[in-house]
Amino acid sequence: MNAEISVKASSRLTQLTLMISSTLTVMAGATIAPSLPTMREHFATDPNADYLVRLTLTLPALFIALGAPLVGIIIDRMGRKYLLILALGLYGIAGSSGFLLNSLQLLLVSRAFLGISVAAIMTISTTLIGDYYTGATRIKFLGLQASFMGLGGLLFLTVGGFLADISWRLPFLIYLISLALVPLAMLSLYEPVRNPSNTNTLANDSQRLPSALIAITYGIAILTQIVFYFIPVQLPFYLTEVANTNAAQEGFAIALLSLFSAISSIFYRQVKTRLNFIAIYGIAFINMALGYGIISSTGNYGFVLVGLIITGSGLGVLMPNMNLCLTSVTPDMFRGRVISGITTSFFLGQFLSPFVSQPLSKVVGLGGAYGWASGFMFILTLIVLFFVWRSR
Repeated sequence: MNAEISVKASSRLTQLTLMISSTLTVMAGATIAPSLPTMREHFATDPNADYLVRLTLTLPALFIALGAPLVGIIIDRMGRKYLLILALGLYGIAGSSGFLLNSLQLLLVSRAFLGISVAAIMTISTTLIGDYYTGATRIKFLGLQASFMGLGGLLFLTVGGFLADISWRLPFLIYLISLALVPLAMLSLYEPVRNPSNTNTLANDSQRLPSALIAITYGIAILTQIVFYFIPVQLPFYLTEVANTNAAQEGFAIALLSLFSAISSIFYRQVKTRLNFIAIYGIAFINMALGYGIISSTGNYGFVLVGLIITGSGLGVLMPNMNLCLTSVTPDMFRGRVISGITTSFFLGQFLSPFVSQPLSKVVGLGGAYGWASGFMFILTLIVLFFVWRSR
């Protein structure tokens, strides 16, 4: 009996460790989003402060995108567990260093190291879910992973918003949470057993990889993240401009999106039993189109919150849909590399977002930029509808 209880507790601890580790990927950018306006004032004398301050939010995404493919290769050849533990330690040190740094350039360097750690955490956490679970259980935990990420965004954005009202430096201390996960990972995670394969097997599995489906999924990840990151990068400035909000209100607004993203992720398993992957993409796209349309059409804080709720409801099914699609079609020996590709695409889109939203907002205004984003997501919805009609 004691042995059975021990095994059950260990299993739950394993699941909890994977879920909390997944929230760290959202925390990488979301935690300091409410600090951006105050940070810009602090570094106002620095050349190009407008771009560089926004870059502190998105630079980790570039290094996630660059680092994830290498992580995928390493974990497929050498294993998952101990690289994850190393990444958790690096995350805590690099993330919290912003509390002490007085140079915007050094702050950007620390954010680059944070990105490298997130590349490992994101890729390994999702890969281990694919390794540990199959079938309906895998669908359940990929939905829970996205839900925990949404709830993490809610918690970290809300706390970050209140701390940013005191000092823009205080939210950086939240990154220390990852250090508490190091002993949990050491105790609860185990290295999955993988069957050795010869060269012929590798070649045959390579031929079975659905390259077109993988490429389309990567493309969806890049495009939707470019659009999604209009919110954490530009929304604090938009709300300050049209509604004269403070950091706590801005943090709550973005956190509300995370909350409804988490809620819809919880129901992903039920949605997947009724709809195929393409139809679920359509739901995500039309929700984002409607949400961004509402945000762009009003300067009222309450209506902006409504737009964020609708957007979050679509985003919640998007990430588990991409991850399940890839883990379902990928052989075990290539899972790390394929999942690293979605991690790269996901965060490459986040990094590119300000290079799209900032010039666009200068031409059409921040409200107009959200309107253009709404139109783009509506076009993607029409493309999905075409494929659904064609398949029938």
